[in-house]
Amino acid sequence: MRVIGGEYKGRIIEVSKDFDSRPTTDFAREALFNILSNHFDFSGIRFLDLFSGTGSVSIECYSRGCRQIDLVDTNGKAIHGVGKLATKLGIQGIHLVKLDAFRFIHVCKKQYHLIFADPPFDLKNLSGIPDAILGNNLLLPGGWLVLEHPKNHHFEEKPDFFDERKYGSVHFSFFRA
Repeated sequence: MRVIGGEYKGRIIEVSKDFDSRPTTDFAREALFNILSNHFDFSGIRFLDLFSGTGSVSIECYSRGCRQIDLVDTNGKAIHGVGKLATKLGIQGIHLVKLDAFRFIHVCKKQYHLIFADPPFDLKNLSGIPDAILGNNLLLPGGWLVLEHPKNHHFEEKPDFFDERKYGSVHFSFFRA
């Protein structure tokens, strides 16, 4: 994996061989950031990366100027790996949180301009993520939630849904506060 744009464009995002996650592909991440770049000035936003895994989406946000990033994952190896990569790249301003994403949603007191959630595709309550985030007011007015999910999940009927994009087996559903 590599950083697609910004200050760290072209830098490799190293992932341990024993890391059992499904990272967002470079192709899908590039398409996503083409959309997001037309709506957000990354230097002025607060970003939350839920189910962060490799942290590639957070690193991409940082590379594009975002300096207020909360990154949440329950996997200690994932958090350690992102911390190690951030240190190697000289990245500051990423707050790493080792906690279950649903627990974080319920205890979080912050609000964000942009939230990206990339849960395991076999997560039992994947369809409840938008309701949990929007119901707990984690988005600032006008803020976006981007949910990465497999093709067998559909969110068009959910409140605040406004778009879906498909990139191979990866689907992104967009919600606005």
